[in-house]
Amino acid sequence: MQDPPKLSRRSLLGGSLALAGATAAGCAIPVGLGSSQTRVQYWHFLGASDGIIMNQMVTAFAKDNPNIFVEENVLAWGEPYYTKIAMAGSGGRSPDLASFHLARLAGIGAGAILDPINVRLLEEAGLRGADFSPPIWERAHLDGVLYAIPFDAHPMVQYYNTDICGRAGLLGADGKLVPTRNQDELLAMLRKAKEVLGGKPPLVFDALGLGTVGPWRVWFSLYPQSGGTLLADDGVTITIDDQKALQALRLMAQLGQEGLCDPRTDYGASVASFTNGQSAFLWNGDWETTGLKERKTPFSMTRFPSVFGNGAAQADCHAFVLPHQRFRDPEVERATYQFIAHIIKNSADWAVAGHVPAYLPALEEPDYLALQPQSEYRSVITEVALDPQVWFAGSASRLWLEFGEAFSPVIGGERSPEDGLAAAKASLNRLLSAPNPFPDQER
Repeated sequence: MQDPPKLSRRSLLGGSLALAGATAAGCAIPVGLGSSQTRVQYWHFLGASDGIIMNQMVTAFAKDNPNIFVEENVLAWGEPYYTKIAMAGSGGRSPDLASFHLARLAGIGAGAILDPINVRLLEEAGLRGADFSPPIWERAHLDGVLYAIPFDAHPMVQYYNTDICGRAGLLGADGKLVPTRNQDELLAMLRKAKEVLGGKPPLVFDALGLGTVGPWRVWFSLYPQSGGTLLADDGVTITIDDQKALQALRLMAQLGQEGLCDPRTDYGASVASFTNGQSAFLWNGDWETTGLKERKTPFSMTRFPSVFGNGAAQADCHAFVLPHQRFRDPEVERATYQFIAHIIKNSADWAVAGHVPAYLPALEEPDYLALQPQSEYRSVITEVALDPQVWFAGSASRLWLEFGEAFSPVIGGERSPEDGLAAAKASLNRLLSAPNPFPDQER
C-alpha cells in the first residue's frame, strides 16, 4: 500500500470553525460518500486540538483510501463515553472501533464488552508488538489476551517559563532547563525561581478544588520513582510501602509549607498562572502544549523531575479497542485494521498536541524530532507509571478522585502526610470491597 500523504503542521492545527462546532456537538463527520465504500464506524472522545488533529488524520486516510469511509462520531469525554461503550458492547451492537484510555481496560468488561484484537490482521496491517513501548504493550493485555492497540502516552511533564528560569540561572548553555537528580536539587531549583519571582510560589499544579486529581498525579509520579507500588498483580492485595509513600507525601507537604507551590490553585487557576507568567513551573499532563503556544507563553517542557530514583511519571494512554459485536463483517474488520495502522504509523502527526507516540519507530522520525518542545520528553515512554489493572482506576476514576481528596489537604498543611496516607488507604480498601460494575462474563 502506498504511504499515506504527509500532513503539514499548519494544516493539522488550523481546523475550521465549522469543524470545531461539529466536533463539540458530537456529530458524525463524514469524510467520503458513496455506497460502494466499506464503512467503518469510529467513536472517540477527542475534543479541542486533539479532535481537530484526529479529524485531519482521518481525512488524510480517506484521501489515500477512497474505498473506505470512516464515519467519525465524537462523544462526550469521561463517564458518559464509557457508559455508552458499555451499553453498546453489552448489546453487541457497537461501532467497529473506539478510542479508549488504557487504564480503563480492566474495568470495562473485556471479553464481554470488548472483543480481543485479531493479532493476525494487526500484523497483516504492518503492526507488531515489538514496535511498541514494552510496559504499555504489556498493559494492553488482560490474562495474556490483547484487547487494545496503544496509540500514545500522555504523561505528567514539567513545563517551565524560559524567561523566569533564565533570570534564575536555571538554564544550561543550550537554553534548556538543567535537570534535577534528587530532592535537594529540586528544592534548590524552586527556591531560586521563588527568589526571582519576589517570593511568589514558583510551582503550580492542580492542588485544590472539587474533583481535583492533581495530588494523585503528582504523588503517583513521585512514589513509583522509588519503586513503590499500589496493588499486587492479583489486583486485590495492597502493596503500598508506607516509608516510600510518606517520602513522596512529605515532599508535597514541604512544597506547600515553604511556599514553593501554591496549594490553593485548582486546575484552571494553575494553567492560567503559568500561562500569564506568574509562576515558573507547571506540573501537568502534556496536553497544554497547544494552548500555551497559541497564547505565546515563553515556555519549554521536559520530563517530570527525577527525585527519588528513576524517572517515572504518572501517565495514561490513548488506545484503540473493538467494542463487542455479535458478528464482525470480515471486510469491515480488515478495513478497520488498515485504518488503525495508518493512524499509528503517522502518530508523529498526532504528537503535535503534546502526546508521546507509543509506536517506537515514530520517536525516531525527523518530523517528530523536529517538534519542539514535544520531543524533549520522549524518553519517558518506557518509564511511565500506569494505573493498576482494576475497575476503579483510569482517567477521572474513583481512584484518582479519592486519592486527590486525601492528599490535597496535605499540600495545604491541613492534614499530616501520615493522616493523608491513612485516608488514601481507607479509600483503597473501600474501592476493593465494592462490586465491579462490569464483572467478567461469557459472551
